[in-house]
Amino acid sequence: MGLHSIKIVFGKFSSIEELDVPDRALFKAAIRAMKSAYAPYSEFPVGAAILLENGEIILGSNQENIAYPSGLCAERVALFAAATQFPDVPIVSLAITTQPQTEKSASEITPCGACRQVMLEYERRHSKDFKVITGAANGPITVFNNAQSLLPLAFFDEALGS
Repeated sequence: MGLHSIKIVFGKFSSIEELDVPDRALFKAAIRAMKSAYAPYSEFPVGAAILLENGEIILGSNQENIAYPSGLCAERVALFAAATQFPDVPIVSLAITTQPQTEKSASEITPCGACRQVMLEYERRHSKDFKVITGAANGPITVFNNAQSLLPLAFFDEALGS
């Protein structure tokens, strides 16, 4: 037994202008995707953009439903669309953004646990990590080298005894 530690490496940027050109373009695509969000209940629109290895960019936005939890987060909308349109093409990077209601809520924007688990499934499916870029459309941005960094003690198929 004993104590163990987990190290998570990530980059912090104060604005979109500090990102490299490909990440900036993808983040701007996520901002555009946010405009199609349907979020009348939470009033928290979220946009996601995925860059695939073949150069395609797939967009997603959160889609709420009055019969909660029937809606979907932007990340899963984009991930499922990518898997449907290009099932064998690995993901290079995923950008996620929102327009926060308050200055305080702009400090850290990260995917929910369900989205993190789905992201890990796609990394494993393609045996390839992908970059995750999260942040406010008008504020700080965090860049992770892989989805595993967002869910270090994830549930994997080995737990099923397969």
